[in-house]
Amino acid sequence: MKLTRTLCVLVAAVVLCSAPVFGADGVSAADRSKILEILPELSAGSITTSPIPGLYQIMLGGQISYISADGRYLIQGDIYDTVDERNLTESHREVARQASIDQIGESSMIVFRPEEVKHSITVFTDIDCGYCRKLHREMSAYNDLGIEVRYMFFPRSGPDTSSWFKAEEVWCADDQNAALTKAKGGVNINSEDCGPTPVAQHYELGRTIGIRGTPAIVAQNGELIPGYVPPNELLEHLEK
Repeated sequence: MKLTRTLCVLVAAVVLCSAPVFGADGVSAADRSKILEILPELSAGSITTSPIPGLYQIMLGGQISYISADGRYLIQGDIYDTVDERNLTESHREVARQASIDQIGESSMIVFRPEEVKHSITVFTDIDCGYCRKLHREMSAYNDLGIEVRYMFFPRSGPDTSSWFKAEEVWCADDQNAALTKAKGGVNINSEDCGPTPVAQHYELGRTIGIRGTPAIVAQNGELIPGYVPPNELLEHLEK
Protein backbone atom coordinates (compact mmCIF):
# COMPACT_ATOMS: atom_id res chain seq x y z
CA MET A 1 0.00 0.00 0.00
CA LYS A 2 2.84 2.39 0.94
CA LEU A 3 4.67 1.63 -2.33
CA THR A 4 1.51 2.22 -4.38
CA ARG A 5 0.95 5.59 -2.72
CA THR A 6 4.56 6.59 -3.40
CA LEU A 7 4.25 5.61 -7.05
CA CYS A 8 1.06 7.68 -7.39
CA VAL A 9 2.81 10.73 -5.97
CA LEU A 10 5.74 10.29 -8.37
CA VAL A 11 3.44 9.90 -11.38
CA ALA A 12 1.49 13.02 -10.39
CA ALA A 13 4.72 15.00 -10.04
CA VAL A 14 5.90 13.93 -13.51
CA VAL A 15 2.54 14.90 -15.06
CA LEU A 16 2.54 18.31 -13.38
CA CYS A 17 6.12 19.04 -14.37
CA SER A 18 5.58 18.04 -18.00
CA ALA A 19 2.24 19.86 -18.43
CA PRO A 20 2.44 23.17 -20.32
CA VAL A 21 2.14 26.30 -18.19
CA PHE A 22 -0.54 28.70 -19.37
CA GLY A 23 -0.87 32.36 -18.43
CA ALA A 24 -4.12 34.02 -17.39
CA ASP A 25 -4.67 34.92 -21.08
CA GLY A 26 -4.56 31.25 -22.12
CA VAL A 27 -1.18 31.52 -23.87
CA SER A 28 1.35 28.78 -23.14
CA ALA A 29 4.51 30.19 -21.56
CA ALA A 30 6.64 28.03 -23.87
CA ASP A 31 4.75 29.18 -26.98
CA ARG A 32 5.00 32.82 -25.91
CA SER A 33 8.75 32.43 -25.43
CA LYS A 34 9.14 30.88 -28.91
CA ILE A 35 7.11 33.61 -30.60
CA LEU A 36 8.98 36.41 -28.82
CA GLU A 37 12.27 34.83 -29.87
CA ILE A 38 11.21 34.96 -33.52
CA LEU A 39 9.45 38.34 -33.28
CA PRO A 40 11.28 40.25 -30.53
CA GLU A 41 9.51 43.48 -31.50
CA LEU A 42 6.31 42.09 -29.99
CA SER A 43 5.42 42.73 -26.36
CA ALA A 44 4.38 39.75 -24.25
CA GLY A 45 0.91 41.24 -23.78
CA SER A 46 0.33 41.52 -27.54
CA ILE A 47 0.11 37.72 -27.87
CA THR A 48 -3.36 36.34 -27.10
CA THR A 49 -5.48 33.32 -27.98
CA SER A 50 -7.52 33.23 -31.18
CA PRO A 51 -10.80 31.46 -32.05
CA ILE A 52 -8.81 28.82 -33.98
CA PRO A 53 -6.96 26.16 -31.95
CA GLY A 54 -3.23 26.19 -32.66
CA LEU A 55 -3.17 29.84 -33.71
CA TYR A 56 -2.41 32.85 -31.55
CA GLN A 57 -3.51 36.42 -32.26
CA ILE A 58 -0.77 39.05 -32.24
CA MET A 59 -0.69 42.82 -32.54
CA LEU A 60 2.18 43.70 -34.85
CA GLY A 61 2.76 47.26 -36.04
CA GLY A 62 -0.76 48.22 -35.04
CA GLN A 63 -2.23 45.44 -37.17
CA ILE A 64 -3.80 42.18 -36.03
CA SER A 65 -2.25 38.99 -37.41
CA TYR A 66 -2.19 35.30 -36.48
CA ILE A 67 0.76 33.05 -35.79
CA SER A 68 1.25 29.32 -35.24
CA ALA A 69 2.21 28.12 -31.76
CA ASP A 70 5.77 27.39 -32.89
CA GLY A 71 6.09 30.87 -34.40
CA ARG A 72 6.87 29.54 -37.87
CA TYR A 73 3.73 30.55 -39.78
CA LEU A 74 2.32 34.06 -39.82
CA ILE A 75 -1.13 34.70 -41.27
CA GLN A 76 -2.39 38.16 -42.23
CA GLY A 77 -6.12 38.37 -42.82
CA ASP A 78 -9.49 38.40 -41.10
CA ILE A 79 -11.26 35.57 -39.32
CA TYR A 80 -15.00 35.35 -39.98
CA ASP A 81 -17.52 33.47 -37.87
CA THR A 82 -19.82 31.91 -40.49
CA VAL A 83 -22.45 31.00 -37.88
CA ASP A 84 -22.79 34.42 -36.28
CA GLU A 85 -21.87 36.12 -39.59
CA ARG A 86 -19.36 38.34 -37.84
CA ASN A 87 -15.83 39.54 -38.58
CA LEU A 88 -14.04 38.54 -35.38
CA THR A 89 -10.78 40.23 -36.35
CA GLU A 90 -12.48 43.56 -36.98
CA SER A 91 -14.10 43.39 -33.53
CA HIS A 92 -10.64 43.19 -31.94
CA ARG A 93 -9.34 45.82 -34.34
CA GLU A 94 -12.07 48.24 -33.23
CA VAL A 95 -11.12 47.86 -29.57
CA ALA A 96 -7.44 48.48 -30.36
CA ARG A 97 -8.30 51.42 -32.61
CA GLN A 98 -10.36 53.22 -29.97
CA ALA A 99 -7.78 52.51 -27.25
CA SER A 100 -5.08 54.13 -29.41
CA ILE A 101 -7.23 57.22 -29.96
CA ASP A 102 -8.15 57.47 -26.27
CA GLN A 103 -4.47 57.31 -25.40
CA ILE A 104 -3.86 60.53 -27.33
CA GLY A 105 -6.82 62.31 -25.70
CA GLU A 106 -8.96 65.31 -26.58
CA SER A 107 -6.31 67.81 -25.48
CA SER A 108 -4.51 67.01 -28.74
CA MET A 109 -7.63 67.34 -30.90
CA ILE A 110 -9.78 70.18 -32.23
CA VAL A 111 -13.29 69.54 -30.96
CA PHE A 112 -16.63 70.87 -32.22
CA ARG A 113 -19.01 70.06 -29.37
CA PRO A 114 -22.82 70.44 -29.34
CA GLU A 115 -24.70 71.58 -26.25
CA GLU A 116 -25.85 68.02 -25.63
CA VAL A 117 -23.50 65.25 -26.75
CA LYS A 118 -25.38 62.13 -27.86
CA HIS A 119 -22.59 60.63 -29.96
CA SER A 120 -18.90 61.41 -30.34
CA ILE A 121 -16.86 60.70 -33.47
CA THR A 122 -13.19 61.18 -34.23
CA VAL A 123 -12.51 62.38 -37.76
CA PHE A 124 -9.11 62.14 -39.44
CA THR A 125 -9.10 65.13 -41.75
CA ASP A 126 -7.02 66.74 -44.50
CA ILE A 127 -7.53 70.49 -44.87
CA ASP A 128 -7.26 70.27 -48.67
CA CYS A 129 -9.58 67.26 -49.07
CA GLY A 130 -12.83 68.15 -50.88
CA TYR A 131 -15.09 65.79 -48.94
CA CYS A 132 -13.43 66.86 -45.67
CA ARG A 133 -14.47 70.40 -46.51
CA LYS A 134 -17.98 69.24 -47.34
CA LEU A 135 -18.24 67.50 -43.95
CA HIS A 136 -17.01 70.62 -42.18
CA ARG A 137 -19.48 72.89 -43.98
CA GLU A 138 -22.22 70.78 -42.39
CA MET A 139 -20.77 70.99 -38.88
CA SER A 140 -23.83 72.81 -37.54
CA ALA A 141 -26.05 69.97 -38.79
CA TYR A 142 -23.91 67.34 -37.07
CA ASN A 143 -23.86 69.33 -33.85
CA ASP A 144 -27.62 69.99 -33.99
CA LEU A 145 -28.11 66.20 -34.04
CA GLY A 146 -25.97 65.87 -30.93
CA ILE A 147 -22.89 64.57 -32.75
CA GLU A 148 -19.59 65.78 -31.35
CA VAL A 149 -16.80 65.97 -33.92
CA ARG A 150 -13.23 65.54 -32.69
CA TYR A 151 -10.68 66.31 -35.39
CA MET A 152 -7.29 64.72 -35.85
CA PHE A 153 -4.98 65.68 -38.71
CA PHE A 154 -4.15 63.31 -41.56
CA PRO A 155 -2.50 65.27 -44.41
CA ARG A 156 -2.63 62.67 -47.16
CA SER A 157 0.37 64.16 -48.96
CA GLY A 158 2.58 63.37 -45.96
CA PRO A 159 5.22 65.35 -44.04
CA ASP A 160 6.73 68.61 -45.28
CA THR A 161 3.94 69.32 -47.76
CA SER A 162 1.49 72.19 -48.12
CA SER A 163 -1.36 70.32 -46.41
CA TRP A 164 0.93 69.37 -43.52
CA PHE A 165 2.05 72.97 -42.97
CA LYS A 166 -1.56 74.19 -43.12
CA ALA A 167 -2.48 71.76 -40.35
CA GLU A 168 0.37 73.04 -38.19
CA GLU A 169 -0.67 76.67 -38.80
CA VAL A 170 -4.21 75.83 -37.67
CA TRP A 171 -2.97 74.10 -34.53
CA CYS A 172 -0.83 77.09 -33.57
CA ALA A 173 -3.68 79.59 -34.04
CA ASP A 174 -5.15 81.37 -31.01
CA ASP A 175 -8.62 80.12 -31.95
CA GLN A 176 -8.08 76.68 -33.44
CA ASN A 177 -11.74 76.04 -34.27
CA ALA A 178 -12.11 79.32 -36.16
CA ALA A 179 -8.76 78.80 -37.89
CA LEU A 180 -9.74 75.32 -39.05
CA THR A 181 -13.01 76.63 -40.48
CA LYS A 182 -11.18 79.39 -42.34
CA ALA A 183 -8.49 77.00 -43.64
CA LYS A 184 -11.11 74.60 -44.97
CA GLY A 185 -12.66 77.60 -46.72
CA GLY A 186 -9.40 78.28 -48.53
CA VAL A 187 -8.04 81.03 -46.28
CA ASN A 188 -4.31 80.96 -45.51
CA ILE A 189 -3.62 80.88 -41.79
CA ASN A 190 -0.43 82.55 -40.59
CA SER A 191 0.27 81.69 -36.97
CA GLU A 192 3.29 82.22 -34.79
CA ASP A 193 5.40 79.12 -34.28
CA CYS A 194 4.06 77.32 -31.19
CA GLY A 195 6.66 74.55 -31.07
CA PRO A 196 5.88 70.86 -31.58
CA THR A 197 2.37 70.12 -32.87
CA PRO A 198 0.41 66.84 -32.76
CA VAL A 199 0.19 66.61 -36.57
CA ALA A 200 2.95 63.98 -36.84
CA GLN A 201 1.44 61.97 -33.98
CA HIS A 202 -2.02 62.05 -35.59
CA TYR A 203 -0.62 61.07 -38.96
CA GLU A 204 1.37 58.12 -37.62
CA LEU A 205 -1.60 56.90 -35.60
CA GLY A 206 -3.80 57.11 -38.69
CA ARG A 207 -1.35 55.00 -40.69
CA THR A 208 -1.09 52.49 -37.85
CA ILE A 209 -4.84 51.95 -37.47
CA GLY A 210 -5.49 51.62 -41.19
CA ILE A 211 -6.51 55.10 -42.38
CA ARG A 212 -6.03 55.25 -46.15
CA GLY A 213 -8.12 58.28 -47.13
CA THR A 214 -10.03 61.21 -45.68
CA PRO A 215 -12.35 61.97 -44.13
CA ALA A 216 -12.09 58.84 -42.00
CA ILE A 217 -14.66 58.64 -39.20
CA VAL A 218 -14.06 56.54 -36.10
CA ALA A 219 -17.11 55.90 -33.92
CA GLN A 220 -16.95 55.58 -30.14
CA ASN A 221 -16.81 51.79 -30.38
CA GLY A 222 -13.76 51.99 -32.64
CA GLU A 223 -15.64 51.25 -35.87
CA LEU A 224 -13.96 52.82 -38.90
CA ILE A 225 -16.39 54.52 -41.28
CA PRO A 226 -14.45 55.57 -44.40
CA GLY A 227 -15.48 58.66 -46.33
CA TYR A 228 -18.05 61.41 -45.98
CA VAL A 229 -21.42 60.48 -44.47
CA PRO A 230 -24.33 63.01 -44.43
CA PRO A 231 -25.44 64.10 -40.92
CA ASN A 232 -28.81 62.30 -40.77
CA GLU A 233 -27.40 59.13 -42.31
CA LEU A 234 -24.51 59.15 -39.84
CA LEU A 235 -26.86 59.61 -36.89
CA GLU A 236 -28.95 56.67 -38.05
CA HIS A 237 -25.82 54.53 -38.32
CA LEU A 238 -24.51 55.54 -34.90
CA GLU A 239 -27.81 54.76 -33.22
CA LYS A 240 -28.05 51.21 -34.59
